[in-house]
Formats: sequence, C-alpha cells, structure tokens
Amino acid sequence: MIDTPCTGTLNHLSLPTKDPAATARFFQQHFGCEIVAAGEHILLKRDGFDIVLDRIDDAPGWPVNFHFGFEMASLREVQALHRAFREAGVHMETEVFNNSRGSRFFCRTPEGVMIEVNTREDKQESWQHLF
Repeated sequence: MIDTPCTGTLNHLSLPTKDPAATARFFQQHFGCEIVAAGEHILLKRDGFDIVLDRIDDAPGWPVNFHFGFEMASLREVQALHRAFREAGVHMETEVFNNSRGSRFFCRTPEGVMIEVNTREDKQESWQHLF
C-alpha cells in the first residue's frame, strides 16, 4: 500500500459507445438518469454519480463478465424491475437469483455492456458483517 492512497469519492463512469443518443435514452428510460449535456459526448447524472457516454467509431469490445451494478432496497423492487425490463424488451442475461450475497439479475445495454441490479435485503447471515 502507498503512503497516501486516494481518498476521493467515486464520481463517474465513462462508457465508449457508437451511439451515445440511444445509450443515453436507455439509461434515461430504464435507470432514471438525467441527460444534462448532449453532443458528440453525453453526460448523464443520477444520485450524484455521472455516466459519460463517449462517442467512438468502432463498437467497443467488452470482456464477457465486465459489468457495473445498481442496488435496490428490496427483493420485491428487484423482481418488479426485472419484469418491467423484460416487458420493455431489455436484453436480459439472467432471471432473478440469489447467490448468498443477495438477489440479483443481469441485463445488457443496447451495445452489450452488462449491468447488475441487486438487493442485499435477503443476503445470507455469513455476509451480514460485510454489507
């Protein structure tokens, strides 16, 4: 460990995309993000966190398991969102499942970035001290 590690708050995620407008609409419609600046690159905001959509010419190649996550308060919310996403035609990777850290499902953006939606409400006791 270094003597002076970064103590800053994680504040943004930058995603390369061939179609920033379509990707922005996806995050706006399905994750409640607000589009605050649009052009060749688009800035989205949600709960004090920014998602920057950087326009690129070639489709990005994502490692199969690369993903980021959104945490919901309850299993009921996760299940309802899974149903709503499926009905809206979102590319779903999984059903809702529990892996001992809580319940979750995985879906993908239009360009294939995987997103996890989870809850820790129903995590097993062995995980209680970590979350």
